[in-house]
Amino acid sequence: MSACVPTRTTDPHRPNPDHQPHSPPTRRPRRFRIAGADVSASIAVFLIALPLSLGIALATGAPLQAGLVAAAVGGLVAGRLGGSQLQVSGPAAGLTVVTADLIHLYGWRTTCAITVLAGVAQLGLGCLRVARTALAVSPAIVHGMLAGIGVTIAVAQLHIVLGGTPQSAVLDNLRALPAQLADLHPAAVSTSALTLALLFLWPRLPGPAGRLLRKAPAPLIAVAGATATASLAGLTLPKVELPSWNNHALAGLPEGPVLGLVAAVLTTTLVCSVQSLLGAVAVDRLAAARPGLTGRVPRSDLDRELLGQGAANIVSGGLGGLPVAGVAVRSTANVNAGAVSRNSTMLHGVLVVAATLLMVPLLEQIPLAALAALVMAVGIQMVSLNHIRTVTRHREVLVYAITTLGVVLFGVLEGVALGIAVAVAVALHRLTRTRITHTEEGGVHHVHVRGQLTFLAVPRLSRVLHQIPQGTDAVVELDGSFMDHAAYETLHDWHNTHTAQGGAVELTGRRAGIRIAEPGTPAEDPAGTGAAEPEGSSDCRCRPWTPWRNHQCEWELPGAGEAPGAAEETAPDTGPADSADSDDSADSRKPLQPSERLERLERPERPDPLGTPGTRGLPAPSEPARDGEGPEHGEGPEHGERQEHPESLEKQEHPGSADDFTVPSGPDPSDGSTPAGGHQLVRGISAFQRRTAPLVRGELARLAREGQRPVQLFLTCADSRLVTSMITSSGPGDLFVVRNVGNLVPLPGAGSGDDSVAAAIEYAVDVLEVRHITVCGHSDCGAMQTLLGARDEHPEESGLPQTPLRRWLRHGLPSLERMTDDSRPWTRLAGRRPADAVEQLSLTNVVQQLEHLRAHESVARALREDALELHGMYFHVGEAQAYLLTEASGAVVFDHVTETEELRSPA
Repeated sequence: MSACVPTRTTDPHRPNPDHQPHSPPTRRPRRFRIAGADVSASIAVFLIALPLSLGIALATGAPLQAGLVAAAVGGLVAGRLGGSQLQVSGPAAGLTVVTADLIHLYGWRTTCAITVLAGVAQLGLGCLRVARTALAVSPAIVHGMLAGIGVTIAVAQLHIVLGGTPQSAVLDNLRALPAQLADLHPAAVSTSALTLALLFLWPRLPGPAGRLLRKAPAPLIAVAGATATASLAGLTLPKVELPSWNNHALAGLPEGPVLGLVAAVLTTTLVCSVQSLLGAVAVDRLAAARPGLTGRVPRSDLDRELLGQGAANIVSGGLGGLPVAGVAVRSTANVNAGAVSRNSTMLHGVLVVAATLLMVPLLEQIPLAALAALVMAVGIQMVSLNHIRTVTRHREVLVYAITTLGVVLFGVLEGVALGIAVAVAVALHRLTRTRITHTEEGGVHHVHVRGQLTFLAVPRLSRVLHQIPQGTDAVVELDGSFMDHAAYETLHDWHNTHTAQGGAVELTGRRAGIRIAEPGTPAEDPAGTGAAEPEGSSDCRCRPWTPWRNHQCEWELPGAGEAPGAAEETAPDTGPADSADSDDSADSRKPLQPSERLERLERPERPDPLGTPGTRGLPAPSEPARDGEGPEHGEGPEHGERQEHPESLEKQEHPGSADDFTVPSGPDPSDGSTPAGGHQLVRGISAFQRRTAPLVRGELARLAREGQRPVQLFLTCADSRLVTSMITSSGPGDLFVVRNVGNLVPLPGAGSGDDSVAAAIEYAVDVLEVRHITVCGHSDCGAMQTLLGARDEHPEESGLPQTPLRRWLRHGLPSLERMTDDSRPWTRLAGRRPADAVEQLSLTNVVQQLEHLRAHESVARALREDALELHGMYFHVGEAQAYLLTEASGAVVFDHVTETEELRSPA
């Protein structure tokens, strides 16, 4: 058949296409659809927003309808135009004090005009794309501002709770409080007490019935319960009065002093912008932590969020509403209720409009005391104990306290300005504060410099250094990250003088490689600290618990300084000598393929069959390279592989892991008899006892008294590159760790010699009562490579000849079978497919070993009792990236690990 003849006949009944050939097809109009999750989330947010909007309007002294206008505009305008999909905007408690002051000074119509101008300023900032700059404000200042606003709100609303009328200033409210306590109104107090009781007890209802009732938001239940009780009891109380929309006041021309108006606009802009941007960042964290939402909701565009907030403030101020900002309570409720798009925020605004038009008689039954109690509780919650602990831990409590007092006594703008000034002063003080101490131990003088070493500390440094007697041994420890030129010159001159007089100097520091050059020796400064390093020095300055940059040190063996061929002649002979082969030593250092590792298992002279690329298990220097291998074929250091030279020895120091030292086969040049690895082990232990032990001795003593109480059993591979304490940010007593080749969990009764893992599982679950078990695999796993190589080369023998290692690896055969089973979905990483078969098998192995865990009786029993959780984890060594196992919609995916942090700022 000719290629030009159509393969099917034309159907005479088929309608003609609605477009010409070669023209783009006509696009059907997209249907507007709202997900069911957005509908339910919008209802939950609406039920919270309605009472809070009225309460905030009451606290500011604005018309109560202004709060409803701001809530509707925040949902519709900011929800549609903003850059955060799930953040809910509306009248915020953080703006209460600012708005109340503006209304008191300029009146309501001018306050609306200030809101409009603040929105214009936000539009300008959004166009300038400076939204990220707002995040540079110290969190201590932001938390202090919110705490000050919370104190102001709580003190003012306390008067309404007691049945009185608040004053305009905090100090006036405090002075009037004794008289107000002497003249209580029982009806108002009882209504407020009932509101507070329902507000705090409703989320804590126990049992299955309580779990069902807690779905209703506590603010709505508190206000509705107090309103119903007051109506049934016939209490005479001031209630909500919503004036007619015909008399609603709109924005007018601003009236007042120009400087005062400018300061008011700047204050409103600052508070609205910072609160909205910080809220958007926190909403991103909440959304990232919610299962199934990653990838569906994009991260917030902060510049667009600023534009959306500006547009909302323009509309809200123009319509006679309160200033608008992103609010924490409603945003948290929106995310937790299951919202998946901005439609939930917009629909909540529609519901507010409907309630404003249709529920006026019902809203006018709400007692003002109930709203005041609700807002007072919000103000108290703004003084967060968690924030206080955080700023105390980071030594920012002074900034927090000054900002809080400044907001309470002088106002928001003045308090924030004071906080910024104190934060700058604290930062300068820390930069210039340097502690220099001098001690003598066993005839060795120790000088410890803690802090940044600048020219301001040079007089003290020089005075302490010259107190060291001539001809003695000295150790100078630099515990800081910066050294300027003046300090370096002082250290360099003293070092030269002291060594010339017969003394010895050792200079150590938090950053590896810090040295002072010997007199007349060329020096360089690889660490960028201002301290130089002698060229050709073989001394290693690594210390445990230091940054790992430049942490790999090379110890030169005898012959390192000779000609290239000399080192090969003195290297240990591990194979038949061949002069021709010795020239190919670079090629012979190519990492082994899985099949090559498999061959080496049968050779007793190769002790490390699972050697990872570039470390161990490499061919001997005299072994000829295979065709197509070597640096000229894309291998070598420039392609990410670390070469191990026969004439050098590399040592790896991991924090707290003395067993991770590589024991060399040659002598240590600094000691003619002791092996370098043994020397390094002793040296590392000595450094631990001297520097680290004093820091952890108290915690270890407590653990010794109380015993271990880990919360997690962490089962991972024996690979030396996996440092469990580092990748989990854990410390002593946190993890009960089990390591083996391939992070395998043998099935119960799977054979003799495998009871060690089962015993550890039983001990962890039944005795230690851990709450979590994590199985952690990793990239470039030698066990997985060996399994794949065995399968490819020995399929008829199931790939596992009987050697101790192979007998152990048979527990990984179910993982191989799972990976090749087409009926099961492939395990994958978030955003990409596995890079190769080794990574695919490593991921599948984690899932399979979790199934093996469930077969153990102690684990199965704990799972039935909801006393245990199982987790799968994958660590990519080269990327330093951890992934956690998630199972959703039938897919098995290892997703990125993100920090989870709840929004703690109320309303």
